[in-house]
Amino acid sequence: MRVVRLHRRRVDDDAGMSGRGRPTSSTTSSKSGQVISENWAKAIDDYLLKLRASGQPATTANTRRQQLQHLARRVAVGPWELTPHELLEYAGAQDWAQETRRGRYSAFREFWKWGKATKRCRQNIAKRALPRVKASPPAPRPMPDAVYQSALRRADDRTTLILRLAHDAGLRRGEISLIHSDDLSQDFVGWSLLVHGKGNKLRTVPLTPRLALDLRALGTGWAFPGDIDGHLSARRVGELAVDVLPSPWTLHALRHSFATRAHEIEGDTLTVQRLLGHASPATTQRYVLLGDERLRGTVYRAAGVNGPLTVNRRNGLEAV
Repeated sequence: MRVVRLHRRRVDDDAGMSGRGRPTSSTTSSKSGQVISENWAKAIDDYLLKLRASGQPATTANTRRQQLQHLARRVAVGPWELTPHELLEYAGAQDWAQETRRGRYSAFREFWKWGKATKRCRQNIAKRALPRVKASPPAPRPMPDAVYQSALRRADDRTTLILRLAHDAGLRRGEISLIHSDDLSQDFVGWSLLVHGKGNKLRTVPLTPRLALDLRALGTGWAFPGDIDGHLSARRVGELAVDVLPSPWTLHALRHSFATRAHEIEGDTLTVQRLLGHASPATTQRYVLLGDERLRGTVYRAAGVNGPLTVNRRNGLEAV
């Protein structure tokens, strides 16, 4: 009988995690030698305790730690003495992409909301000081097939399988790191993988026969063994992919490739959303690149004329 592990720990070898995957003290030095004050360290640790107690995954807590530590190293006072203007000055000095800025502001609002609710401060300075940032328009960036094929030629067997799991199944790097033999199952149609996604959400993704065969050939246990909790961290999975990909491509671009190909084949956003594990179809739309040929064909058909001849494209993406 197959046993599903619902509470597998998710770890990342980022700042704030010890070698055994346990959160460490927030009092630490950055590469530039800046030290986080005791007031900030205590506030961050207490806030992360609240996140863990409310069931937030370790990846979320670790991201919040890094975001708050970045701020703590760049201001001269503790979190409860910081003024709205000082927070705004910090935010304005950062060269962040729009979505990064939007995420940081949201994290800061939640942190000071907690501080106010627990009587640590009298006001939510982030809510008062930081403007709302609109979501950036979708910018899907699927990887050209020529780039993918070139990476496969440079990769060893382990990295090749990592690349294919992103390209052929649309998995995130964290999901790839957590693949275990217990997650493979077979029905009358074929093999599937139980994916441990963001926020501890589970989904089942069908596997191609070759991908299923290669995963089964690894034997029992973790697909990608490592020193932290027995498996590679999400960060290490991403690094292995970047080692064989040309700049600026990353493993996540292959997830965009999968989404774009799947949507071109089916034309069904909800199907792609389910395969990718997105909570909203709006998120899925950020992954799908609508080709010019498809848009032009729609215009021609709407006008009642024959569509233009299309370029033969491998896997739905032109090679460059």
